[in-house]
Amino acid sequence: MKTIRVLVKTLSPKAKVPKYMSEGASGLDLFARLDEPVVIEPGKWALIPTGIALSLPQGFEGQIRPRSGLALEQGVTVLNSPGTIDSDYRGEVKVILLNLGEKPFCVQDGMRIAQLVIQPVTKAQVVLVQELPPSPRGEGGFGHTGVVDEGRGDL
Repeated sequence: MKTIRVLVKTLSPKAKVPKYMSEGASGLDLFARLDEPVVIEPGKWALIPTGIALSLPQGFEGQIRPRSGLALEQGVTVLNSPGTIDSDYRGEVKVILLNLGEKPFCVQDGMRIAQLVIQPVTKAQVVLVQELPPSPRGEGGFGHTGVVDEGRGDL
């Protein structure tokens, strides 16, 4: 397993540093940093601050992803999942939480609200061409490979 250095700056004395919650975890838990609770009504979203800023090595990004427990138990997810933190961004990390549940969801200071997964980034060299090389799929779009799986019925 490769380890990289990620610099974290707390923007508040109450801010919590992201933390791996188990030895095999791939995501660091992110914590809400709020002066007062934020209630997210069903079908609504809110921008939740974490009270931290990061410096990621060039060639890496931070992906903000939902926590499975919040999704399963409360119907709360990350709206722009995965959110991206670029290596040159130095502002506060904030998370857009969306309440897809049936009840209002109350975000409290210090609550684990999302996960941060650090991933390598591959830069693309964009080349403008007149024609693309052929492929077996061609221009087939959604449902191109069919919607019936032999032996299991409709998917």
